[in-house]
Amino acid sequence: MRDSPHRARWRIIAAILLVIPLGLLTRSGLPMPGFVAAYGGDTLYATLVYLLVALIWLRAAIGRVGLAALGLCVAIELGQLYHAPWLDAIRATTPGRLVLGSGFLWSDLACYAVGVVLGVAVDLALRCRR
Repeated sequence: MRDSPHRARWRIIAAILLVIPLGLLTRSGLPMPGFVAAYGGDTLYATLVYLLVALIWLRAAIGRVGLAALGLCVAIELGQLYHAPWLDAIRATTPGRLVLGSGFLWSDLACYAVGVVLGVAVDLALRCRR
């Protein structure tokens, strides 16, 4: 049995409120395994994007949400190849760097794929709860 939209929305919000601090923690400079420090933030970024798309597009199939989230992440990453002064000024701020990134990396695309799969897994777990 599926949750009501209201309950599903709150579960997604709770997941978002967990993912954000975890993602910021990977950028904090605290000691952690190098792999987590290098790739954890990008992976959790994609998980967050998935959860935000799921929150906005609540009744959509998980596959559609996943494709939309991955497409958005890839578009943002490809956008990092474009450098206009006004856009670089936004990227120079902390919120701009967190949302838009600062430079294109092929490895980020792999992290986004893993992060979206993680988001799908979280979404499936949340949808299966009764």
